[in-house]
Amino acid sequence: MGTEGKAGLAAAVTSLAGLADELAAVLACSPESSDRTSRDADADPLQELADSCLDGLGIVARIEAATAAAKVQLLATYANAADALEGPVNSAYEATAREMSTVAEVACALTIGERAASALLGEAHTLTTSLPAALDALQAGKISWQHARIVVDETMGLDKTAAAALVAHFLDPEAPNAARGASAGELVPARFRRKVRAWRERHHPESLETRHVKSVEDRRMEYSPDRDGMAWVSLHLAADKACAIWNKTSALARGLQGPDETRTLTQIKADVAAERLLGETGQLAGAGPSLKADVLVTVPVFSLFGTTDEPADLDNYGPIPASMARKLVAEGAGSFYRVLVDPRDGAPLELGRTNYRLTESLKRWLRMRDGKCTFPGCSNPSLDNEADHLKAWEHGGSTGISNLGQLCPKHHRLKHRTGWSPGPAARNEPPGWISPTGRQYNAEQADREPTVWPPGCLPEETSPLEAIVDFLIAS
Repeated sequence: MGTEGKAGLAAAVTSLAGLADELAAVLACSPESSDRTSRDADADPLQELADSCLDGLGIVARIEAATAAAKVQLLATYANAADALEGPVNSAYEATAREMSTVAEVACALTIGERAASALLGEAHTLTTSLPAALDALQAGKISWQHARIVVDETMGLDKTAAAALVAHFLDPEAPNAARGASAGELVPARFRRKVRAWRERHHPESLETRHVKSVEDRRMEYSPDRDGMAWVSLHLAADKACAIWNKTSALARGLQGPDETRTLTQIKADVAAERLLGETGQLAGAGPSLKADVLVTVPVFSLFGTTDEPADLDNYGPIPASMARKLVAEGAGSFYRVLVDPRDGAPLELGRTNYRLTESLKRWLRMRDGKCTFPGCSNPSLDNEADHLKAWEHGGSTGISNLGQLCPKHHRLKHRTGWSPGPAARNEPPGWISPTGRQYNAEQADREPTVWPPGCLPEETSPLEAIVDFLIAS
C-alpha cells in the first residue's frame, strides 16, 4: 500500500501541475497580457477577455477536482501509514480507539468536525479501493468532488459488481450500457444524483420493497438551530407519509388564504405545521404560543431588566432575542435555570469546590463556560456531556472550575483510550487539546464581550450594581 499510495500522490501532483500550467497559458493569452501590435486588428478585446475568463473558470474547476483527488490520496495514504505505524490490532477495543484517534487528527488538521472527517476518510477509502474509475475521473477533472461523493453515496450497500456497473454506466462512454445525453461532469450535482439514484433503484440487486422495509427503521426527527432566533425541524419518514403531510399542510394553508390574510403561503404552511404538532390551533398567527423551557439561559443582567435588548444565550441553540429570554425567564418551568453574567466583562464568577463530586451550581457554571464538548470541532450540546477532571482526582487534581472541562461520552473515551489529552483551563476559558503527534489545538472559547450598558449608566469600581448582580446570582 505504501508504493501504491506514493504513486497515487505523484499522479495527483502531476495532474495539478499540468492544470496549473494550462491555466497560466490561458491567462497569458488574455488581452491585457498580449502584445497589442501582434493581435488581429478585427479582434474584439472585450470578447477575448470574456472568453479567456470562461476558459480560466473551466480550468479552475478542473483544478478544484484535481485538488480534491489529491486530498483523497493524502487521506487514504495517511490512514494506511498511521495504521502501519501502530502495528497489528490486538482487539476490537484497540481498533476502535485507533480509528477515533485517526479521525480526530484529520479533523483537527483540516479544521472540520469529526463527523465530516470520518466521512472524508470513508470516502477516500472507498474511492481508492473500490471506485478507482471515479477517482481517475475526478483527478482528470471530468467530474467534480460533489459528483464523486454522489457516486460514493449511491454505491453504498451495493456489491462490487453492481457498483462497477453503476460507475461504468455514468463514467465510461465506451461501456455497453453507457449513459446517454450529457456526461456526468456536464450535469449539475443535483441532476446527476437524481439520474444516478433512478438508475440505482432500477438495477439494485435487492428489491426496493425489501430495502424500504429496512429503511423505515431509520425514521427520525431532527432539530437544527439557525440564526435570528429561528431553528429547523425536519422529519425523515416513509415517502408516502412525508408526501401526504406536505400535501395536507399545503391544502390547509391554501384554505386559509384570503383578502384579509397578511401571511404568505410559505408562512402559513409553517404556522399550520407548528399548530398541528403543538395542538394549539390558531395561536401561531400572531406572536405565537406560550412555551415552557427546561434549559439553561444566560442572560445579561440589563437585558433581563429590559433596559437593553442585548441577546441572551439559549443552551443547545445559541443567541436568542432579549424578549424571548425575558419570556422564558417569566414562564420557565421549575427545572429552568437562569444564569446572569457580570455586566463588566460578560464573564461568570469562579465557583470552585474541594469535593470530588460537583454541585449542581458548578455543573451549570461549567455548562455556561464551555457551551459544548471542549474537543475541537465537536458540537455535542451541554446536557449530553460529562464533567471531567483535567488532572485526575487521584493524581492530585482539584474540583475547581479551572480543572474541569465538558466532554461528550465519545471524547471522554478518546481521552482515556488514546494519546489525546486536554490542556489547562482557566476561569473563563475551556481547555485546549494536544494530539498524539504533539500538535496543539486551541480551545474554541466563547467570544464573550462586555455587556451592553444602558445609556448614561457607567460602571464604577464601587458601583452598587455589583451588589445587585451578587444578589441575583445568589437568588
